[in-house]
Amino acid sequence: MESPSGGFVKHILAQIDQTLLVGAPMLVLGEKDEDVPLSAVDAPTTASSAPAATTEPAPGTAAPAAPAPEPTPAPAQRKGRIMASPRAKRLAKELGVDLSVVTGTGPVGKTTEVHVRKAAETKAAPAPAPSVTAPAAPVAAAAAAQPSVPAASAALGTTVPVNRLQRITAERMLKSKQEIPCFYLTVQADVTDLVAQRTHLNTTGNIKISYNDFIMKAVALGLEKFPLMTGQLAGDKIALAEAINIGLAISVPDGLIAPIVKEINTKSITQIARDSQSLIERTRNDKLDLSDLEGGCITISNLGAFGIDSFIPIVVPGQCTILGIGRIAETCVPDSGNILLRKLMNMTLSVDHKVANGAYAAQFLDFVRKRLEDPSSLI
Repeated sequence: MESPSGGFVKHILAQIDQTLLVGAPMLVLGEKDEDVPLSAVDAPTTASSAPAATTEPAPGTAAPAAPAPEPTPAPAQRKGRIMASPRAKRLAKELGVDLSVVTGTGPVGKTTEVHVRKAAETKAAPAPAPSVTAPAAPVAAAAAAQPSVPAASAALGTTVPVNRLQRITAERMLKSKQEIPCFYLTVQADVTDLVAQRTHLNTTGNIKISYNDFIMKAVALGLEKFPLMTGQLAGDKIALAEAINIGLAISVPDGLIAPIVKEINTKSITQIARDSQSLIERTRNDKLDLSDLEGGCITISNLGAFGIDSFIPIVVPGQCTILGIGRIAETCVPDSGNILLRKLMNMTLSVDHKVANGAYAAQFLDFVRKRLEDPSSLI
């Protein structure tokens, strides 16, 4: 994380594995010989003033005239260096907010994105007209208390709030589209024997093996043979991955997460199944560690369960490629004058053209297809 300024760490305020709110203090910076007391970090709190007492007019008498509203004083400008995070500075520029009049409550008065957004909302909101009958504040408070509309029950014409996971996904996918020039390859694999092999293993074994387990094993073997598919452009060189770790896209209520199954090329199909099941369970129970999301060199996204025949997935930034898997469909296939009923599956590979060319990627995808068509090579 980029520090908003240079200096020396005086106090560490966060604990390991602690989850902090946006804008919460993490540590305190100061000059080398500066004595910064911990009490200086505490955010000032403003006590809410009690509402003024109102007097009901006596029956038959006129109500007293409402007092003229006092003019709102202009916010005082802060002098000296303005402490603000880089994201806060960027957001302030976008929203036209003057940071010199924004009061920050972060460490040593630092301004964060939260403060900038509040300042922008205050700036945009018109001052309410004085009213004798009823104040506008309770109405606004009641509106603010309304719960946000969940995506599952959203109705046409309403707005749906974007959660943190959706916002991060949107930022990363935009980065991918802007910085990764992709080309796309599609093949159709005959997985008739694979379906039979999986059924046999699940009938006789204790660990349930999914199609994704076979696919990850085939991809891992392909990456061993075509290591350039694990690479990332680094200046005038291509840096290859240190290990074959594969991301598995998993659907969760808030969006999509792709945790990493580690060192798949060194594991049996049963070990892969056991690890992936544990990873899926921890993902859906919100118990992932940061290490579960780092180090992937390729991602597999399977939408076959939703009846999708094929699709073009978007490469995850920091990886070279992603493999999209469609549903397994029974199809009539001609064979030496006969018609056979076979189980076919579409696979689409999105590839960063900065790292690999079409011929190299095509050989990789063809290798993966042949491994899936011969499942005995994956056991």
